[in-house]
Amino acid sequence: METNFVKKSILINNDINNIWNYVSKITTLDWLVGQKATKFLSKKKRGIGAIRLITFDDGSDVEEYIVGWHPKKYFSYIATSGLPVDAYHATISLKQNDNSTIVTWESYLSSSGTKSEFLEFTKFLSQFYAKSLKNLKVRLDK
Repeated sequence: METNFVKKSILINNDINNIWNYVSKITTLDWLVGQKATKFLSKKKRGIGAIRLITFDDGSDVEEYIVGWHPKKYFSYIATSGLPVDAYHATISLKQNDNSTIVTWESYLSSSGTKSEFLEFTKFLSQFYAKSLKNLKVRLDK
């Protein structure tokens, strides 16, 4: 079993309230690299228990369940299908820094697949987080 941790952060020149209002709309993912569409699979739209399905430009789908929710601080989710791993738990957290906000996206993942495939996916995920956070900054920087 292979395990790894991916963590990326970015400083956005905007208030934590504005950033939370944007990222907590969990199907508004226009900042996510390669995201084609996102829809709810649950009646619940916010907080623990909300379920979303993200469709990417390459046709792949990833189903995610919100498992942690603390307004203006973080939300956590698990992917239950669509990724080449056995386990994936991620958190997007916010921390006020004077007139800016630090946005951190981190995840723990594990796989029983080959080490080379897992390392390749971990590298992809790290780049995906960095590019997506840059997109978020472009949309929200004042």
